[in-house]
Amino acid sequence: MTLARVTVEYVTSRFLIELPADEPERARRFWQELLETKLERRQPEDGRGWHAEYEGIAFGLHERGPGPGDRFSLPYFPVNDLAAATERVLALGGEIVHPGERWVICRDSEGTPFGLAGPREQLDSTSQAALNSSQVGGPPS
Repeated sequence: MTLARVTVEYVTSRFLIELPADEPERARRFWQELLETKLERRQPEDGRGWHAEYEGIAFGLHERGPGPGDRFSLPYFPVNDLAAATERVLALGGEIVHPGERWVICRDSEGTPFGLAGPREQLDSTSQAALNSSQVGGPPS
């Protein structure tokens, strides 16, 4: 089997780390004061919570929830073809924990969770069908 090469490009402004918080306002104060930066409220199309950029790394903060991307910090790797990257994760022995149109939560071959960030524009129906058919696994433990 030949695996298609997936080109990584910046979909978000930079590499993204997402931080969940039980008490978002407290966490927001902590990170703003620690990094001496301001976390701005996200636009609705960009998700819940706040975001900032620090030393070339984009990071986000949101209220912790029950979903697979809401329980612990995740690095998100930007890719230009989310469906192809998802297929590559599976082919390499990883798993898809939570598929989505712009964000996919995965586990690598060792069980370590991470996210893939797709392009801002909506996926076409072919890509979405490929992504939906690749769902395996359950929420991370």
